[in-house]
Amino acid sequence: MTILCVRFQPPASETALPGLLGLLEEFTPVVEALPPDGALADLAGAERYFARDAVQLASVIRVRALALHGVDCAIGAGPGPLLARMALREAMPGTTRAVDADGAAEFLAGKPVAALPGVGTATARVLCEYGLDTLGRVAAAPLSTLQRLVGARTGRELREKAQGVDRGRVVPNGVSRSLATERPFSRDELDPDRHRRALLSAAEELGARLRAVDKVCRTLTLTVRYADLPHSRISSSGGTPTATTRTRTLPEPTAHSAALAKVAYALYESLGLQRARVRVLALRAEGLTPAEHASHQLTFDPVDEKVRRIEEVADRARAKFGPRAVMPGSLAA
Repeated sequence: MTILCVRFQPPASETALPGLLGLLEEFTPVVEALPPDGALADLAGAERYFARDAVQLASVIRVRALALHGVDCAIGAGPGPLLARMALREAMPGTTRAVDADGAAEFLAGKPVAALPGVGTATARVLCEYGLDTLGRVAAAPLSTLQRLVGARTGRELREKAQGVDRGRVVPNGVSRSLATERPFSRDELDPDRHRRALLSAAEELGARLRAVDKVCRTLTLTVRYADLPHSRISSSGGTPTATTRTRTLPEPTAHSAALAKVAYALYESLGLQRARVRVLALRAEGLTPAEHASHQLTFDPVDEKVRRIEEVADRARAKFGPRAVMPGSLAA
């Protein structure tokens, strides 16, 4: 086992994540950030250097994270990123769940096919219709059958993963590839209107920050953290998760605040929250690329062009007089 998948508990804020990544980089330079609160680390070289295996190093990492940053870790360990991610799902805070290469097939066999990362709802439905509802059954199915159902390449990759063959690798990156902002509430908030105001405020900030560095984003991620956050992953009142995350690819790369707000609202509505006690709303812009390389679909709508010109003027005013110099009227109260 050489790969660790780490999730910090309670979820670290986006601003704290670089420091936590730095802690992992003390053991290996091969660290992949998984914002907002996790990371993958390849410890192949570290195992030899420190003369400890990945599970032992995970214990050291957990102690240091708690001592230096005040956060605990849940850690999954496996021979590859896929198995490490899946092992993490069974790890409680303060523990490491390890899956070795020899036990990978047994670990995966009884899990539903939808539990495999990369298997979407449509693919899972097709497989289940043909009785391939667990990863063990997918692993045992003839390759030709899987390829007829889901396609040649997907069928081959699906069978390999179900058999525990993990060809993934950790790709070093940094949180600089994304920008994020949070809107915590002073009390557990049930009011959807206040949720939407927080989303609008977050989208306005993200848009301004993107434009300030001449970047556009390709995807937007919404994370909703609930009132049971400090206690456990599952609330005692019926299974509400401490956090829910949704990601959506934008119609076109953008730094336009109105476009970001529109997608943020759509992500929020897709959650179907009903009287959920929300503690924090977080937006993260990912897939950042230079604005000069992005294309914008031209329209004959003069309102769109007018809004973008106003946005440019507002940015100049904020740069001169502060971030609250210009804001949407609904946020001024």
